[in-house]
Amino acid sequence: MSEEFRKLHPSVLIIGAPGAGKGTQGKVLGTIPRFFHCACGDLFRSLDTRTELGQQFVEFSSKGELVPDELTINLWKVQVDNWIETYLYKPDIDIMVLDGIPRNVRQAKILSEYLKVHRVIHLTCPNREELARRMRKRALKENRYDDASDEVIAHRIDTYEKETRPLIEYYEGNVSEIDATKQPVEVLGDIIAEIIKLDVYRDMSKVLV
Repeated sequence: MSEEFRKLHPSVLIIGAPGAGKGTQGKVLGTIPRFFHCACGDLFRSLDTRTELGQQFVEFSSKGELVPDELTINLWKVQVDNWIETYLYKPDIDIMVLDGIPRNVRQAKILSEYLKVHRVIHLTCPNREELARRMRKRALKENRYDDASDEVIAHRIDTYEKETRPLIEYYEGNVSEIDATKQPVEVLGDIIAEIIKLDVYRDMSKVLV
């Protein structure tokens, strides 16, 4: 394990149902100085499948199976090390914006050994029809027609409710509810307003670079 992992990485977790806008907001935050966007999907897409961990990932993904929690976290640790070594992510001055990881409470417990979640941003959109509309629109735009089916969309939302939504209770007392039905720029403003209240943000903003 690298020296960087001997201290807890400061982070903010964005959570919400599929279609709530996690990826959109995470990407924008990642363009702002002192923030680093860490998306689980990007992590898997950038994986070197020639490595031992990469081969383990392919073994599950090629069968359409969920990647085990321990393997997911190991992949995350390796990628974070790479980001640090190439100076893309600077843990002494950057707040990591987590998007899609942790996926469940078990992953959150494992990750607690490596990072400190200072705030959970819960993007709320209680209208399932609106979520489905957004997911369908995005899938068609990206030519992923199979993902636009009602069955796939319903399954993804149900999976979120079963596996990921319990994270809100796990992080109880540290969650900010943000209305995701607003315009994206308004949602971004609400998220930033919550983050700049954090002591860790104020402390890291004082560090000269």
